[in-house]
Amino acid sequence: MDMGNMIKVGMADLKVCKCPDALTTLGLGSCVGVALYDPVTKVSGLLHCMLPDSTQFRNNSNIAKFADTGIDELIHQMRLLGANENRLVAKIAGGAQMFANKSNNDSLRVGERNSIAVKEKLKSLHIRLLSEDCGQNFGRTVEFYSETGDYVIKAVGKPQKVI
Repeated sequence: MDMGNMIKVGMADLKVCKCPDALTTLGLGSCVGVALYDPVTKVSGLLHCMLPDSTQFRNNSNIAKFADTGIDELIHQMRLLGANENRLVAKIAGGAQMFANKSNNDSLRVGERNSIAVKEKLKSLHIRLLSEDCGQNFGRTVEFYSETGDYVIKAVGKPQKVI
């Protein structure tokens, strides 16, 4: 099997690739890692979004920071590599509640709000969410393999899982 390159996606960043390359992002806390995949062309994309909604900010020049604009841009870049948006499927991880607190303060529930925003955006685009590993209170590192569509989730002190 040809092992491709492992392409790093930073925080508030997105990258796309083709088989056999893979994508990884480190330290998803309240952020959400959105992996999109065209199973026919094996074009893959990974978005590391930090905030749910770009419309809440005037200076939102970094489109990858937000769930809404980030997913749009990810699809755009995947199309340039030959993906068909009607075939795209999604897997998501992250959206943790990193600070244990009893309050329901919205600004502290950013992880949950990120997960919800990502799901709503995917639904509005008719992109099927195949699986997710969201919530709880720990950070995750993820790897998405374009060859198989496997989304590997790693967290300190937890068994590795594939969704």
